[in-house]
Amino acid sequence: MTRQHPHDRDVHPQTRAVHPQVITPATSRPLGVPIYQGHLFGFDSADTLAQSFASPDEAFMYARTGNPTVRSFERAAAELEGGAGAHATASGMGAVNAVLMALLRSGDHVIAQSSLYGGSYALLHDLADRWGVELTHIPGDDPDEARAALRPNTRLLYLETISNPVTHVTDIPAFAGAVRDAGVLTVVDNTFAPLLCRPIEHGADVVVHSVTKFIGGHGDLIGGAAVFADADVHRRVWKHAVELGATADPFAAWLAIRGLATLPMRVARQSASALDIARRLAAHPAVARVHYPGLPGHPQHDLARRLLPDGSGGVMAFDPAGGREAGRVFTEAVRLIALGPSLGAAATLVMHPASTSHRQLDAASLAAAGVGEGTVRLSVGLEHPDDLWADIEQALSKAA
Repeated sequence: MTRQHPHDRDVHPQTRAVHPQVITPATSRPLGVPIYQGHLFGFDSADTLAQSFASPDEAFMYARTGNPTVRSFERAAAELEGGAGAHATASGMGAVNAVLMALLRSGDHVIAQSSLYGGSYALLHDLADRWGVELTHIPGDDPDEARAALRPNTRLLYLETISNPVTHVTDIPAFAGAVRDAGVLTVVDNTFAPLLCRPIEHGADVVVHSVTKFIGGHGDLIGGAAVFADADVHRRVWKHAVELGATADPFAAWLAIRGLATLPMRVARQSASALDIARRLAAHPAVARVHYPGLPGHPQHDLARRLLPDGSGGVMAFDPAGGREAGRVFTEAVRLIALGPSLGAAATLVMHPASTSHRQLDAASLAAAGVGEGTVRLSVGLEHPDDLWADIEQALSKAA
């Protein structure tokens, strides 16, 4: 039975004010995804309402469990990565938390590469310290490291396609293959390489993104996403994510959908500009080392050419010859480039990881991750590379 709308009845004006008509197009359709900002949905059937609590694919009921705009983005994210389903979250760390906390319990063992985003590193160690999750870090250079680290209670292998910030490239097919027969799930953070790499095609079980970065692309949203190769794993994580409350906002999801439309052009331009800047940095006397997979001298350059054939992304790191003080001076001396957090936006950003994004790591952990005291991370935007280089060059002269 279809319920009668209050406007079809003889009701008081104050009642009509509470119940405006919801317009659903009948003879046309929106060509863009609408923003469903409302968080509640009504039902004619009590059974349908009850069923909506059970799965991410059921009817919309309450925005923490699902929303039409958010689901549009989730389906687009799943298609982007070639997955069976996706869950959108309020931030990238919301996606990482949802995945790790849903798939792990006390006594489980995780293998993770040493070079990781600082927030992911801190979360893994928090799970180890407070919840009894066992943790082994490996360099991530040889899949035999993962095989040697396997234990009967190993549940997850956690990797980054291109690591933050020193751009270590992981051989995803080899590492995922090394643990698959042991029943271990491989989780890959693909934030640095959307479109450039599709980890599920290389054997990953879960792919996470900070949508805030390249997918959003404009520095105006916070969001995350987890994409799943298997629908059952998706449902497991969705159930926990709903309880966790790390729910994507409909407007942020709408901005992410907008970002996807220009992602191919932005990633191509940023990769090309980053390679140009990396080459110039590598030739500059004030720079001791450049970390960028597109350079022949990068330790995983040959792997990057196979795994990332269309470009090595828009993020690089470099070590000024003058160490920590030179890194500090450089980040304060830039004028066109902004000193600030995050990456993947239209505007170029610079940051000193050891004192910011990787501040949770002690000296030994920084060294194991390849992050120097003076390492500078550069996220290349859409500006003309000559203009960027002019700013970088003048800042390097002051740092030197």
